[in-house]
Amino acid sequence: MKRREFITLFGGAAATWPFAARAQQPERMRRIGVLMPLSAEDPVARARIRAFVEGVQQLGWTDGRNVRIDYRWTVGDPDQIRRDAAELVALAPDVIMVTSSLPTVTLQKATRTIPIVFVLVADPVSAGIVNSLARPGGNATGFTPFEYSTAAKYLELLKEIAPSVKRVAVTEDVSAVGAVGQMAAIRSAASSFGVELSPFDGRDAGEIERVITAFARGSNGGLIVTAIPAANIHRQLFIALAARHQLPAIYPFRANVIGGGLISYGPDQFDLYRRAASYVNRILKGEKPADLPVQAPTKYELVVNLKTAKTLSLSVPPSLLARADEVIE
Repeated sequence: MKRREFITLFGGAAATWPFAARAQQPERMRRIGVLMPLSAEDPVARARIRAFVEGVQQLGWTDGRNVRIDYRWTVGDPDQIRRDAAELVALAPDVIMVTSSLPTVTLQKATRTIPIVFVLVADPVSAGIVNSLARPGGNATGFTPFEYSTAAKYLELLKEIAPSVKRVAVTEDVSAVGAVGQMAAIRSAASSFGVELSPFDGRDAGEIERVITAFARGSNGGLIVTAIPAANIHRQLFIALAARHQLPAIYPFRANVIGGGLISYGPDQFDLYRRAASYVNRILKGEKPADLPVQAPTKYELVVNLKTAKTLSLSVPPSLLARADEVIE
């Protein structure tokens, strides 16, 4: 081979090496943190995660291939939430998806730089998580579960399915910003429905059982479980106590009625997790939480359990059944 031909051949091959090397390099692994304030064995928690993971997969992210998802599960323990938040921040993920107000506030105290996408945070402005719904302005954005005014719907629907109710026990949670607004909406509607409200702390299992047992000794009672973390954490306890004491009860999520509750009204929470996946995708592709507006639910579900109604000797009005998104028989 002539010297000139050799140089030309060598030079041409060398020029292709960087391109070949780049083509063979694996795709950069991105990292997503997930902070979920429920047990890993909780079926609702698993369904939430499934909706989120399916959402990110549909957008091209596969756990173990081009993204790694790190989970932390915390059941209503503030100290454990702080530890889990610190652990996730130490992993330096590209973005963290988190559920509920307290874990979101805790996480934001641990980092003001890692992007955060929250779900089921009722009032992120009052909680200091974002500057405004339209322009969050910081390192967090996400999805709210309702407007406060919808809480009055709990009372309306409870009276419709159980007209004899005149006393209503209502869950509160002083650690949840959204609980205050919900209670205000329920109080504003109470007089028009002719009911007396009995608010109680819905965070501790022992206190829940004590208060509901004492409340049920009176007549014409009902129960409103508002959209606070305890609605999921103590889901089965509320359902069991309502059944034991024959209390008509309304809940914020479909899962409460699937588990045996009487009636629920609230957002499709799993849809919110699928939508959270879209924000995570946009952040992984370079957008900033500060520029992504906080979004509200696009759909509310009304679910009725006829089997539970029968055990309570309640006749569900046809007009209510006609409006229901799902009827469990």
